[in-house]
Amino acid sequence: MKRLVDVAAIIRSKNSGPFELTMDVIFTDKDNYEKFLKGKYMNSHKISELYKIPLKDVVDIVEFPGALAVKATIIRPLPSGALGERDVYGAQQHVPLMMMELSGWD
Repeated sequence: MKRLVDVAAIIRSKNSGPFELTMDVIFTDKDNYEKFLKGKYMNSHKISELYKIPLKDVVDIVEFPGALAVKATIIRPLPSGALGERDVYGAQQHVPLMMMELSGWD
Protein backbone atom coordinates (compact mmCIF):
# COMPACT_ATOMS: atom_id res chain seq x y z
CA MET A 1 0.00 0.00 0.00
CA LYS A 2 1.35 3.41 -0.95
CA ARG A 3 1.63 6.12 1.66
CA LEU A 4 1.58 9.86 1.11
CA VAL A 5 5.34 9.99 1.74
CA ASP A 6 5.79 7.78 -1.36
CA VAL A 7 4.15 10.26 -3.77
CA ALA A 8 4.55 13.78 -2.33
CA ALA A 9 7.77 15.78 -2.58
CA ILE A 10 7.26 17.80 0.63
CA ILE A 11 5.10 17.11 3.67
CA ARG A 12 5.54 19.61 6.48
CA SER A 13 3.79 21.23 9.40
CA LYS A 14 4.09 24.60 11.09
CA ASN A 15 2.21 27.01 13.28
CA SER A 16 -0.54 29.07 11.79
CA GLY A 17 -0.55 31.40 14.75
CA PRO A 18 -0.44 30.22 18.38
CA PHE A 19 -3.75 28.35 18.22
CA GLU A 20 -3.61 26.55 14.87
CA LEU A 21 -1.35 24.14 12.99
CA THR A 22 -1.12 23.86 9.25
CA MET A 23 0.13 20.86 7.26
CA ASP A 24 1.33 21.29 3.69
CA VAL A 25 1.56 18.60 1.04
CA ILE A 26 3.47 19.64 -2.08
CA PHE A 27 3.95 17.63 -5.25
CA THR A 28 6.49 18.07 -8.04
CA ASP A 29 4.43 16.00 -10.44
CA LYS A 30 1.08 17.31 -11.76
CA ASP A 31 -0.22 13.78 -12.36
CA ASN A 32 0.31 12.76 -8.72
CA TYR A 33 -1.20 16.04 -7.51
CA GLU A 34 -4.32 15.56 -9.62
CA LYS A 35 -4.59 11.90 -8.61
CA PHE A 36 -4.36 12.95 -4.94
CA LEU A 37 -7.13 15.53 -5.40
CA LYS A 38 -9.33 13.20 -7.43
CA GLY A 39 -9.00 10.48 -4.76
CA LYS A 40 -10.13 12.98 -2.09
CA TYR A 41 -7.47 11.58 0.23
CA MET A 42 -7.12 14.78 2.25
CA ASN A 43 -10.50 15.63 3.68
CA SER A 44 -11.80 16.80 7.05
CA HIS A 45 -12.79 13.32 8.17
CA LYS A 46 -9.37 11.87 7.34
CA ILE A 47 -7.51 14.71 9.09
CA SER A 48 -9.77 14.28 12.14
CA GLU A 49 -9.00 10.56 12.18
CA LEU A 50 -5.24 10.93 11.63
CA TYR A 51 -4.80 13.59 14.29
CA LYS A 52 -7.37 12.13 16.70
CA ILE A 53 -9.20 15.43 16.98
CA PRO A 54 -12.89 16.32 16.75
CA LEU A 55 -14.11 17.04 13.23
CA LYS A 56 -14.97 20.60 14.34
CA ASP A 57 -11.24 21.20 14.98
CA VAL A 58 -10.40 20.82 11.29
CA VAL A 59 -10.46 24.48 10.27
CA ASP A 60 -9.95 24.22 6.51
CA ILE A 61 -8.44 22.29 3.64
CA VAL A 62 -7.27 24.42 0.73
CA GLU A 63 -5.94 23.41 -2.68
CA PHE A 64 -3.28 25.50 -4.44
CA PRO A 65 -3.16 24.19 -8.04
CA GLY A 66 -0.47 26.66 -9.14
CA ALA A 67 1.87 25.30 -6.49
CA LEU A 68 0.69 21.66 -6.78
CA ALA A 69 -0.08 21.88 -3.06
CA VAL A 70 -2.79 21.16 -0.51
CA LYS A 71 -2.93 22.67 2.98
CA ALA A 72 -4.90 21.48 6.00
CA THR A 73 -5.31 23.70 9.07
CA ILE A 74 -6.40 22.40 12.47
CA ILE A 75 -6.89 23.80 15.96
CA ARG A 76 -3.82 23.04 18.06
CA PRO A 77 -4.58 20.63 20.93
CA LEU A 78 -2.61 23.06 23.15
CA PRO A 79 -1.62 26.61 22.25
CA SER A 80 1.99 27.11 21.19
CA GLY A 81 4.13 27.49 24.30
CA ALA A 82 1.41 26.36 26.71
CA LEU A 83 2.35 24.21 29.70
CA GLY A 84 2.62 20.61 28.47
CA GLU A 85 2.89 21.55 24.80
CA ARG A 86 5.94 19.86 23.23
CA ASP A 87 6.34 21.43 19.78
CA VAL A 88 6.40 25.23 20.04
CA TYR A 89 6.88 25.71 16.28
CA GLY A 90 4.51 22.97 15.16
CA ALA A 91 7.28 21.58 12.95
CA GLN A 92 6.98 17.96 14.10
CA GLN A 93 3.26 17.43 13.49
CA HIS A 94 3.35 16.19 9.89
CA VAL A 95 4.15 12.53 10.65
CA PRO A 96 0.54 11.22 10.82
CA LEU A 97 -0.14 12.85 7.45
CA MET A 98 3.12 11.55 6.00
CA MET A 99 2.19 7.97 6.93
CA MET A 100 -1.37 8.23 5.56
CA GLU A 101 -2.23 5.21 3.45
CA LEU A 102 -3.51 5.92 -0.06
CA SER A 103 -5.90 3.05 -0.64
CA GLY A 104 -6.60 2.46 -4.32
CA TRP A 105 -3.60 4.53 -5.44
CA ASP A 106 -1.92 1.84 -7.54
